[in-house]
Amino acid sequence: MSNLNQIAWETLFKRYKILEEVDKNGIFYISADQIKKEREPRLMAKFDHTINLPPIFAKNKLSILPITRGDYAIAHFDAYHPFEDTNPEIHQVSMPSYIQSIDSNNITSETIALNCAVATGIIADFTEDFNILPTVSGRMGSGYFNFNIRDVITKKTLNINVKNSQIEIDAAYEGVNYLSLFEAKRDISDDFLVRQLYYPYRSWQGQVTKPVKPIFLVYSNGIYRLYEYKFTNPDEYSSLKLVKQKNYSIEDTEITTEDIINVMKNTKIKAEPSGVPFPQADKFERIINLCELLNSGDYDRNQVTQNYDFDGRQTNYYISAGIYLGLIEKHQINRSYQLSKDGKKILKLNYKQRQLAYCERILSYNVFHKVAQLYFQRGNIPERSEVIDIMKSFDLYNVKAESTYFRRSSTVVSWVEWIAKLIQ
Repeated sequence: MSNLNQIAWETLFKRYKILEEVDKNGIFYISADQIKKEREPRLMAKFDHTINLPPIFAKNKLSILPITRGDYAIAHFDAYHPFEDTNPEIHQVSMPSYIQSIDSNNITSETIALNCAVATGIIADFTEDFNILPTVSGRMGSGYFNFNIRDVITKKTLNINVKNSQIEIDAAYEGVNYLSLFEAKRDISDDFLVRQLYYPYRSWQGQVTKPVKPIFLVYSNGIYRLYEYKFTNPDEYSSLKLVKQKNYSIEDTEITTEDIINVMKNTKIKAEPSGVPFPQADKFERIINLCELLNSGDYDRNQVTQNYDFDGRQTNYYISAGIYLGLIEKHQINRSYQLSKDGKKILKLNYKQRQLAYCERILSYNVFHKVAQLYFQRGNIPERSEVIDIMKSFDLYNVKAESTYFRRSSTVVSWVEWIAKLIQ
């Protein structure tokens, strides 16, 4: 997160004795005008993931929620919800043959992802509704409602009054039976701010007589991941429960063991890249997602951190991993990061060829190639100690200490597991 945000919040916490007020009253209210004395409120109060919270919030288990168009509440709110593990099954859909204005291989925004999901029937299938039509979307007032939310420290309940706070709905689709409200993202994250679903849900729950479904859509790497939630008690912010989760793809996603073995046989082994750290970035899906982010333009490290579910250290690790694989490169003039020519080529491939191209990038290095070979020979991942022994048999840049070998071996195991999970 931005150092400017961090400094501004530390100043505000001291000025208004926010920690003391929260300890005393359980909650502190702050206005946009007060925040604006240090920095623009829209930059200071938007934390879509827990990792984006300023250190003073994270350290003290605090969150911030809007309550009007110009006021916020700070407390030990149970404000975030972790994404559940996704079902490995992928349902294949197809684009109608007459649609020419959507390139399903080039989804550059949440809006296009949603339009694609409608055109292919993903939305209709997931909502289990009939004659669905797009209705409300964009920014609007929340109306007036109050709710209870759990305090993560005291375990007590706080009551919050919302008076026409600003909300934003990415899309709403109404059918015969339901009104489905969508929050759409193109970045993979560990958790999300429940407010993104709860405020629109409460706003529209009182305006229609049919059930309202809060739905989260995450699009990345050709896969549409949809999560339907419900609030078991509409008055309880913290009562969010997953109803179902499904994955869809417009392209052929069938990858066989033979496909992976062929890549392994035909991949030429390369020397370790000079001066580039051996990777420490366990979630390979995040590297792909970072490439998708950079496909929309160049970003510096701070911009990556601000636009993604990363802290500063993770940004460094994942950018470095992308450089190691030859997918990302550093712009020598403005010091920002961009996709390499190879990275751009890979993103233009169809789903199956794209995944196999990523596999080739991974397997072109000795350590990953040998661990993957052992996996496919034995049917399971080698023990961590064996992985470390393999790593030690090669000259890996800046990997000397046992603790470093152990941490980096986690990435080796995770990337080989990612390859194995591609097999249908």
